[in-house]
Parts: sequence; C-alpha cells; structure tokens
Amino acid sequence: MAADAIAFIRALGLTKVDLFGFSLGGAVAQVVTLRAPELIRRIVLTGTGPRGGGGIDKMAGIVGGAYLKAALTRQDARNFLFFPRTPEGKQAAADYFDRLAERRVDRDRKISLQARLAQLRAIVAGGRAAPDDLSVITQPALVANGDNDVMVASEHSVELADRIPDARVIIYPRSGHGGIFQYHREFVPEVLEFLGAP
Repeated sequence: MAADAIAFIRALGLTKVDLFGFSLGGAVAQVVTLRAPELIRRIVLTGTGPRGGGGIDKMAGIVGGAYLKAALTRQDARNFLFFPRTPEGKQAAADYFDRLAERRVDRDRKISLQARLAQLRAIVAGGRAAPDDLSVITQPALVANGDNDVMVASEHSVELADRIPDARVIIYPRSGHGGIFQYHREFVPEVLEFLGAP
C-alpha cells in the first residue's frame, strides 16, 4: 500500500505533500514517510499506532464482533467500532452518519468484502511486524485519537507520538476510534493550524 501511495504521488509530479492517514491509512502514512521522506512535509496520523503495537491478535475478534452486532441490529459496523456505546457516543455516531448523508453526488462506492478482508490482513500484518524506527522521521507530526479506541488502543497513539521526535498528540475524551469524527469541530481547526505552519 505504501509503495502504491509513493508511486501515485510521484505520478502526479508532486515533490512535497502533506499526508493524512486514519486507521490503516495512518500506518500506511508512516511507512510512506519512512520510505520516501523527501516527498513528505507534514503528517497527520489519526486512530493509529506504531507498527508492531500490541493487541493486534484481538483485531479479528473485535471487527468480527462488530459486524455481527451490526448485522443483528441492522446498523453500520462503524457504530460499534468508531464510537463508544454510551449515550454521548451513540449520538456522535448518529451525527456522523447524518453528515455523511449530506453529500448526495460523487460519493465513494462501498468497498467489497474482499477489500475489507485485505484491509484486515494488512492491519494484522502491521501489528505483527517488527517495530519501525520512528525516531528517523524528521517531519512534524500531529497524532490524534479518542481515549477509548477499541481498534487501536489509545495508548498506542500516545506511544506513536512519543516515538516521532517532532510530534504532538491530542486524545479526545469519551470517544473511540472515530474520535476525530466525534470532535470534528475541534479537530479540523487543529489540523488547519498544523498544516498552515511553515
């Protein structure tokens, strides 16, 4: 995935980009930055942790359980994966899906089961990989997550920020893997300020 992203950036003729990665995308952004640092100016990593983080063997059960709950309740699995099952979390999930529904044209197509399984395999492989030396990343990094992420333990996001020399972390309270969606009003200005810096 990282090789594809690097090839895409180069095919566009871009010489310096800012990367934003959520979840698996955050893991990909880390690898892109390690493999092609000359292309990257700043990175935003959300709902993610460092490769080789613990707890990855639980991922299949967590995701499988969420999809089972989703099927039984006729809800989207993101209700169970991205947001805490508290009244506040359930309202945040409803608001998130309302915002997604606002866009009526040019929407992303749903990904196939095959693609979802490929994502899960990539996540598990990254979790089992040897840790990367993130101390060589010289780009400024902004790391964000919720304080109760069931997919990527929130402490892994803190560890990620600790291992990148020029990183800062934001942990949003009473939120999960989709903390940036729950706290979008706070997160977007943070990102714009971060990316606007020289």
